[in-house]
Amino acid sequence: MKQAYEIFQEMKPETALSVFQYLRNEQREVYKASIASLAANRKLRPIFIQRKPGTEQIEWLVKNVKLRGSGEIATQVLQLWLLKAHPSLLTGFLDGLGIEHDGEGAAEDIPDDLDTKKLKSTVADLLKKHDPELVRTYLGIFQLQRPEGWPDLTKLIEATPELQVATAPVAAPEAAPAEPAKAKKAPAKKAATAEVVEDAVEEPADEDAAEEEDAEEAK
Repeated sequence: MKQAYEIFQEMKPETALSVFQYLRNEQREVYKASIASLAANRKLRPIFIQRKPGTEQIEWLVKNVKLRGSGEIATQVLQLWLLKAHPSLLTGFLDGLGIEHDGEGAAEDIPDDLDTKKLKSTVADLLKKHDPELVRTYLGIFQLQRPEGWPDLTKLIEATPELQVATAPVAAPEAAPAEPAKAKKAPAKKAATAEVVEDAVEEPADEDAAEEEDAEEAK
């Protein structure tokens, strides 16, 4: 069963960006809290992130919410995003299974066993009405409400092609260009000394370390 940070890892880039864009536009306090929590995970002051332009803030949030240590924050972010931005998906799922809720998609009493037939027909109906990636995200977050999730739902997810993560085809490696024929050298009277000059390779700077250094300078 995937954790919330892994769900973010598997999202399309545009979907992950849209999660935080929605929070920035519609749930400002949650957006600020997300910055504060993720910055604390990286031992950075929130002001360091808040000084970035909006697009860079969101890109930073997406990058850091995918880290293993951000699991709890990722869960809270996705729960609120689904609840506020996609209530019809949540209520449709709960209504299909006959689970009582508050009218907005929040349910307190979820049965230990889900009706297999209702589950299958409900998920099929959701896939007709919503983006499969959105349905997959919600079902993944729903599963996290129990340590091992619901076995019947796990089996259904694994057996439904629309709920699988699409993987990009691996491109075949390009053939190496043929080496040009070496020209014959005229015999030399004296042996020449070969000198090998190695090109210096500059290692890329550690982006996270740079951020931490910038944060320290800002103090």
